Amino acid sequence: MTDPIEVARAHCSGRTFEHLNDLTVRGLRTHADTVLLRAADGKTYTGAAIEGEIARYAAVLEKEGVSLGVRVALLAGNSVGVLFIQQAVSVLGGVFTPLHPLGAPSDFAYMISDAEIDIIIVDAARRQEIETAARLSRRSVRIFTLGGGSEHDLVGRAQREEAVRIELRPIDPEAICRIVYTGGTTGVPKAAQSSYRAMSTMYGIELADWEWPDEIRQLLVAPLSHVGAVCFTPTVARGGCLFVESGFDPIRVLSLIESERITCMLMVPTMIGMILDHPRLSEFDVSSLETIFYGASPISPARLREAIAHFGPIFFQFYGQAEAITTVTVMRRDEHDLTSDERLGSCGRPVPEMAVRLLDPDGNEVPDGEPGELCVRGPLLMSGYLNRPKETAEAFRGGWLHTGDIAIRDGDGFLRLVDRAKDLVITGGFNVFPRAVEDVLETHPAVAAASVFGLPDDRWGEIVVAAIVRRDGDVEASDLIAYVRERKGAVQAPKRVEFLDQIPLTAVGKPDKKALRLMFSQEASPA
Repeated sequence: MTDPIEVARAHCSGRTFEHLNDLTVRGLRTHADTVLLRAADGKTYTGAAIEGEIARYAAVLEKEGVSLGVRVALLAGNSVGVLFIQQAVSVLGGVFTPLHPLGAPSDFAYMISDAEIDIIIVDAARRQEIETAARLSRRSVRIFTLGGGSEHDLVGRAQREEAVRIELRPIDPEAICRIVYTGGTTGVPKAAQSSYRAMSTMYGIELADWEWPDEIRQLLVAPLSHVGAVCFTPTVARGGCLFVESGFDPIRVLSLIESERITCMLMVPTMIGMILDHPRLSEFDVSSLETIFYGASPISPARLREAIAHFGPIFFQFYGQAEAITTVTVMRRDEHDLTSDERLGSCGRPVPEMAVRLLDPDGNEVPDGEPGELCVRGPLLMSGYLNRPKETAEAFRGGWLHTGDIAIRDGDGFLRLVDRAKDLVITGGFNVFPRAVEDVLETHPAVAAASVFGLPDDRWGEIVVAAIVRRDGDVEASDLIAYVRERKGAVQAPKRVEFLDQIPLTAVGKPDKKALRLMFSQEASPA
């Protein structure tokens, strides 16, 4: 075995998992009479009803030519229909590509062209937007809407189909199941391709290694086009109930936790922060919550400690990326040590299926306590970047996927992400990891959020810049610079502080440092 991609994907614990379609359908049939899904409008679906809905959408999509390898893109907000469509594409062996609701037509046009999309399904209100993107892509695509009542209304057509049992067909585990674009914070986004085997492994790991309540009553508010949908199959397999919301609103979330006795939910750190900062937080009973799954972007130890103080020791972290989906490492609820910033800043330890090494630029493994690039082997890894053989070869050099994340491992095997390699700031010849500065800034009582990045500078090479969202009261730039200097030293202290109403986010909800650099790069830097 000499192909570095095959070498990297071969590592396995010996556990085997069902094909994702088999796992999902078996769960629906095992719990055929159990309510497994509740829509935002209150409508409920049993396992049998969900299977019928998936079969209806699959029937329409098959008539439109969806089969093995046909590429289907989706641009839609959260709804139960989004879940049904994703499952229908999977049953037919198609390739699902999510277009994030926060993206722009120019972004969509690039993805439509690059991924050679065949069919686009879009919320009816955004049809004109996606038609513009399709024209810009110069690719002939068929467009269907969710609602709208026209002949292209996929929902209306699906409801005219018969709700039958799903016909499971054999699908090569190595066939591509999903194409997901990276955040593109440092350049043009790349398309990571995940196989049916990788997706099956992801769900199997979630079932085996995530900490689920005995009674799953899960609130879904994260985008179902991306990370939110990873909870569907495991919850169905366990006979739990999913409460699908159209979006994230702190008061609505807190109200539903109380009224529906929600036991678990998945949130990205931005959502956690919005809930913690809401003035009415203390009015709601959240005692039913047993697990909050979190991931997708870093959270500072100060913020996580604040969250645990309010909700209790119920936080479970997962770490992955588009190239290594969802669960490379986990940090369990009882592993969150409130006395240690290092532990609260950790992303946990690898799951059995995944091998992790921390490597220096020469490919040598670094000792515990020293920073190195987090490199991964295992069956969760992508099959490669679409249309980018050079970037794929670079990512898999040496038979390991190079994640671009810099991490430190402690003596107990816990990994702490210190930053993205591309975000490292070199100022005056010294290395500064922005996340370390962000973690300090977010301990200041007047700071709600911080994003730190570097900008070119004639004197220093680069300078450390901090974008700040204030919490309450006034705080001056000089106060924050002094605050960091006292705790981290002069090198890591920002030389420039900018105040914003909010930190710009990428389409997948991460701080958009590319946008911040563009926003402030034209302005003069301090001497």
